[in-house]
Amino acid sequence: MPLSARPPANGEPYVLAASLDNARHLSSLLRAVHFQDHATCFATANGLRVTVEDAKCIQANAFIQAEIFQEFAVQEESVTFRINLSVLLDCLTIFGTSSLPGTSTALRMCYRGYGYPLMLFLEEGGVVTVCKINTQEPDELLDFDFCSTKVVNKIILQSEGLREAFAELDMTSEVLQITMSPDKPYFRLSTFGNAGSAHLDYPKDSDLMEAFHCNQTQTNRYKISLLKPSTKALALSCKVSIRTDAQGFLSLQYMIRNEDGQICFVEYYCCPDEDITEAEL
Repeated sequence: MPLSARPPANGEPYVLAASLDNARHLSSLLRAVHFQDHATCFATANGLRVTVEDAKCIQANAFIQAEIFQEFAVQEESVTFRINLSVLLDCLTIFGTSSLPGTSTALRMCYRGYGYPLMLFLEEGGVVTVCKINTQEPDELLDFDFCSTKVVNKIILQSEGLREAFAELDMTSEVLQITMSPDKPYFRLSTFGNAGSAHLDYPKDSDLMEAFHCNQTQTNRYKISLLKPSTKALALSCKVSIRTDAQGFLSLQYMIRNEDGQICFVEYYCCPDEDITEAEL
């Protein structure tokens, strides 16, 4: 079979080899972080992480666990390369984004190591397409150092609650203000657009609230232009974890269930808007 494991012609082993019965499982997650052309890919025995950054202010990570793949083999402790994400998505959807019922695009992905292209073997209905995508030297990425011990406030919300908020709030606002507090209003989203201020409150006992762990009152503003890319992940997700640290850095972790019921995660980190003074709050 064209997608079966086989060594390269010159006998060098692949440092990364992965197979998926349905390429859509990968392409939908990659689209959720596709707001810049280039991404950095990290592969370890645990799976694949794809990271996209913009302006050193926002970082998105798509985590695809090894268990999602039918085969996932990494021959080194970690494999890292930079790739054009737009081209990768074009290749993954070369047979179209929506297959006929009962059909799917099978994927085999191979990488021989530094300086080599990423090889994609895609098969649907007996037709095989081979794509070679040039890889690049990975950039040094931001470390938001967002470990659990530094988290000040955390809530877990059903995604429909946040989707409703983005639909109702005034997106002509330059910023989204997030208030998290152990007391009322508990969790408040605010915008300041052309039509004036708008606030949306979620009580801690709301049906949409799955967990509420707030240690202190925090009010931070984030540029909506930076948060808008995360709505792609929000649209796919069933739950979202919203966390802040002492400096006001924001983590939005989206839990996404694919067509086979498998769970993956997409996480966005965002810097607070430093132009806002305490007096303005």
